Amino acid sequence: MSAGKVVPSAAEAVADIPDGASLAVGGFGLAGIPWILIEALLDQGAADLTIVSNNCGVDGAGLGLLLERRRVRRVIASYVGDNKEFARQYLAGELEVELTPQGTLAERLRAGGAGLGAFFTPTGVGTLVADGGLPWRHRPDGSVAVASPAKEVRTFRGREMVLEEAIVTDVALVRAAVADRQGNALFHASARNFNPPAAMAGRLTILEAERVVEVGEIDPGAVHLPGVFVQRVVALTPEQAARKGVEKRTVRPRPDRTEEDGHAVDR
Repeated sequence: MSAGKVVPSAAEAVADIPDGASLAVGGFGLAGIPWILIEALLDQGAADLTIVSNNCGVDGAGLGLLLERRRVRRVIASYVGDNKEFARQYLAGELEVELTPQGTLAERLRAGGAGLGAFFTPTGVGTLVADGGLPWRHRPDGSVAVASPAKEVRTFRGREMVLEEAIVTDVALVRAAVADRQGNALFHASARNFNPPAAMAGRLTILEAERVVEVGEIDPGAVHLPGVFVQRVVALTPEQAARKGVEKRTVRPRPDRTEEDGHAVDR
């Protein structure tokens, strides 16, 4: 049985990530994030990181742990979410944040993985996204220390579009439901969000898999991420594979129900 790209542990997989590295990280909130690789990186100690992800986790979980330990210098993301420490660091001038429209961020990652330098999109035309002036870093007094630059805008078929640069990072950290030993991977349901484009964007892509199978066990037509984009695979234990969470769970109270003539009736 060939080991292929499988490495013995998450700690070994992230051991050579240096200070100052840029990382594309899959997931959305807490859905589909590489829990084990993030915690291994936390233990490893790399700092001064640039994180490219849909958001930066939540307080006390996911990428939020790296923020709390002051390991992150810059974030390229779509939203802040419920991460109060993320918001605090940004507004206090402790963290540089490049907020990017969500679809644009996904395409910037995918374009980087596809070898493209940039692309034009109508998203953001007529706003600060295109015109510049979005606060990237604040001063402690709340004023803007660094703002986004203006971007090129051109007209195609009568429609204005803004030029967005592709993203390529030093490392990508992603999580898959199933992967084979060469890194061909499947993502389950909503975990197939930013994981594939993040994996494509990394020069070195490390994938944690809830289940690892032999090459050939995955139908080639069902592969979401080809193994050519993956350099290291970490096989999770059953306990690690069960590690999942959601950013916020909101439910309605269930109304009282009784039976009348064989039919349920709300009370």
